[in-house]
Amino acid sequence: MALMTAKEYIDSLRKLNTRVYMFGEKIENWVDHPMIRPSINCVAMTYALAQNPEYEDLMTATSSLTGHRINRFTHLHQSTEDLVKKVKMQRLLGQKTASCFQRCVGMDAFNAVFSSTYEIDEKYGTHYHDNFKKFLIYVQDNDLTVDGAMTDPKGDRSKAPHAQADPDMYVHVVERRPDGIVVCGAKCHQTGSINSHWHIFMPTISMGPEDADWAVSFACPTDADGLYMIYGRQSCDTRKLEEGCDIDVGNAKFGGQEALVVLDHVFIPNEYIFLNGETEFAGMIVERFAGYHRQSYGGCKVGVGDVVIGAAALAAEYNGVEKASAVKDKLIEMTHLNETLYCCGVACSCEGCPTKAGNYQIDLLLANVCKQNVTRFPYEIVRLAEDIAGGLMVTMPSQKDFESDLPVGREGETIGEICKKYFAAKEGVSTEDRQRIMRFLENMCLGAAAVGYRTESMHGAGSPQAQRIMIARQGNIQGKKQLAKSVAGIKE
Repeated sequence: MALMTAKEYIDSLRKLNTRVYMFGEKIENWVDHPMIRPSINCVAMTYALAQNPEYEDLMTATSSLTGHRINRFTHLHQSTEDLVKKVKMQRLLGQKTASCFQRCVGMDAFNAVFSSTYEIDEKYGTHYHDNFKKFLIYVQDNDLTVDGAMTDPKGDRSKAPHAQADPDMYVHVVERRPDGIVVCGAKCHQTGSINSHWHIFMPTISMGPEDADWAVSFACPTDADGLYMIYGRQSCDTRKLEEGCDIDVGNAKFGGQEALVVLDHVFIPNEYIFLNGETEFAGMIVERFAGYHRQSYGGCKVGVGDVVIGAAALAAEYNGVEKASAVKDKLIEMTHLNETLYCCGVACSCEGCPTKAGNYQIDLLLANVCKQNVTRFPYEIVRLAEDIAGGLMVTMPSQKDFESDLPVGREGETIGEICKKYFAAKEGVSTEDRQRIMRFLENMCLGAAAVGYRTESMHGAGSPQAQRIMIARQGNIQGKKQLAKSVAGIKE
């Protein structure tokens, strides 16, 4: 099958029996639901750009498994050049959507599971690697979107999976059959889960021998029997349900998505199992996936940051203060922070190396440095954007007020006319344009889009402490001590 178009992708979702719940109700037509559709539009952009000759080099690649032309989101990285192109592709999509385009977690899962299954088979003589290659060829040939599901609810985080009062706090095997396994549990905060054709489930922590039933990785169709999803709320999300609210929404076309994915006695055939009790490899999958995903943030968040910086510059221009030295300095600082994130994403890619399986892995230390910076810099970028925009970003009347023809003034002026008069921008700029940029910044800094930019920058791909643990592990302090001893003339 050729690369899917955006329309073909959206049509393919309608063929699935995906079970989605929101506000205590089952959503039957979730593809066209106004709160969900913007996130589908984001994923559709990954298909649309792959059809555009201008972006073909970034958006597509040659499959190492089949030799076919495929979407880069289904690709196994074959070089450091591939790793760099991944980051550039993610920045491009962030620029085009100003949101989370949700397909990165699957791509990062592919590369982590591919190399890990090779090494599991090498030790145990299992067939997980062949299982995975066959699955990935199917994904590539059909240009599917796959969610990478890692984060378990965790329950009492001081206890291992086997020690939890409720064993479902981590996804686990409840029954083993000759033809497969039955699993229960859930995955939280799952980006793009509803918009995916399949899921890859992975462990979320390193595990010990007693956690064998929880050391499991597998692929599963999104509409499998027993799998359902509860949609996650976002700030200001119900604005999307209001009629004539495109300005108030801020980014009416695009948006992110997270959900709770529940597995209620779901059967997984043997051919889709990639880990099943080999506990010592759970940590490897986690570490490799986290590394790839922390690299991703040096691309996607930078692209969104580009749009935030542009919006702040427009707000300054519409307010008539674009020439003020303080405003210029703030925009310089925002650009400096954003490009520093990009530098980290590119650096960990350029320093990548081949795995035993043959695909390329990023430099883990630099990938964790990248994500550690992402937990900080977008917050400062947002703070400066709010500073430049001014208080109107959060105090402006609604779109309906601006459009109201209800008379209120002594001269018969309407509410709409009053709003347009007192919230006018500088000469030559329409009040509506000022409205739009202020609402857009509100959405990026505080609203639904902030989930995919600001808050996700903190917790996505692991919280800040997770990166610090990896930086400590990869930082080679002992080697640095030896360097100091050598230069200082200290002998052992």
